Amino acid sequence: MRFFAAVHSEVTKLLSTRLWWVLALIMVGYVALCAGGLAAIFGGVGTTGRGPVIPEAQLPLLIFSFATSVGYVFPVLLGALAVTSEFRFQSLTPTFLAQPRRTVVLGGKLLTLFLAGAAYGVIALIASIGVGAAVLSAFGIDPLLGEPDTWAFIGRSVLAMALWAAIGVGLGALVPSQIAAIVIVLAFTQFVEPLLRVGASITDWSAQVGQFLPGSASDALVGASIYTSISPSSVALDWWQGGLVLAAIAVIATVIGFFTSWRRDVS
Repeated sequence: MRFFAAVHSEVTKLLSTRLWWVLALIMVGYVALCAGGLAAIFGGVGTTGRGPVIPEAQLPLLIFSFATSVGYVFPVLLGALAVTSEFRFQSLTPTFLAQPRRTVVLGGKLLTLFLAGAAYGVIALIASIGVGAAVLSAFGIDPLLGEPDTWAFIGRSVLAMALWAAIGVGLGALVPSQIAAIVIVLAFTQFVEPLLRVGASITDWSAQVGQFLPGSASDALVGASIYTSISPSSVALDWWQGGLVLAAIAVIATVIGFFTSWRRDVS
């Protein structure tokens, strides 16, 4: 009962702020723009025969994968900010007074943001599939919405976004400074990891290591990505292995954050 009360409290706190819907709106616009724009470009290339042609059977999932390949930064930010804002505004003090068991509070927040990340996944997929499928259909390309593989892809994408939000919670517990957490998320996702993934593809041994990077694991879990289509590699995790890597990162970051920042006096 204590745990469910903690989850209810975390849901109330999350929905009482503008953070979740502001990030969601930005994510929808970003994902829709990328999916629609690339669907028009790739659809046009495929219909005119100019430049490299992506097989039509692969194109729909590639376009739909923008929900995770570019949208994953938003659940990470949501998870991180949901934790760091507690430290910044010292709202953890009354929370810990009401529920002294800090493991229960952190577990409730982790589950709440996991579910919020899944919701972000659904919203992002609505944007990418809605716009992407419409543009592909305009070019006469079947979006394959009735295929079992498409629905399996959708389920794995929702799981990936949920795990990214859980990673954000772990990061927020590990780095309680809100500014530092934002800088780390943006710097790593937009600059550091893309460079690491490019560098890892140079040699066989580095490619073996690079497949365990968070973004690579996420792409493996989802099963499609604009990054992997641009720089395909023979080394890749299975989808379930990618999910385990993301889950492990979330658990490790959360556990370390609990034993460092979360147990400190916040008042």
